[in-house]
Amino acid sequence: MPRLSFREFTPADIPAVHDYASDAEVTRWSTWGPNTLDQTAAFVEGASRAQGEPDRSAYSLAAVLDGRPIGSVAVWTTDPHDRNGELGYTFHRAHWGQGYATEAVGRLLSLGFETLRLERISATCHPGNAGSIRVLEKSGFTLEGRLRSHRLVRGVRRDSLLFSILRNGHPGPVQPISE
Repeated sequence: MPRLSFREFTPADIPAVHDYASDAEVTRWSTWGPNTLDQTAAFVEGASRAQGEPDRSAYSLAAVLDGRPIGSVAVWTTDPHDRNGELGYTFHRAHWGQGYATEAVGRLLSLGFETLRLERISATCHPGNAGSIRVLEKSGFTLEGRLRSHRLVRGVRRDSLLFSILRNGHPGPVQPISE
């Protein structure tokens, strides 16, 4: 039974999002952050603007527990011709290790394969991010390899691990985005 709900961001979410987006431990493995309040507001406003786009190719959603956003999750098309996409997720550290990211990835896969009609979804993570590696493996992703010097993060080149899952590797329909 799903514990999280997923919905579009609203400006009222800025304080809750900033609570985790400004945390250096939460953003340790990310290519962004820790955020200033202006950066968090810009993220939420950008995600809100995308809601009304025709032929939408990306979803950035609030992961909500007990009425409060505890994370940000996203799936987007990277190549419409080849039907490839990517997903990502960030959660408040008070909610790490409780299965919320794995639950969110299941919902993102459903959205990516069923709504965006993707054939392949990839995800990258820092090789040291053991939590994210576990989430992707538990979600059925396959490790494809190491992308050497893949990202420039805070002035330093770093590697990424590349994971993917194919439409035919997805276990089937999951709950709709919002309850």
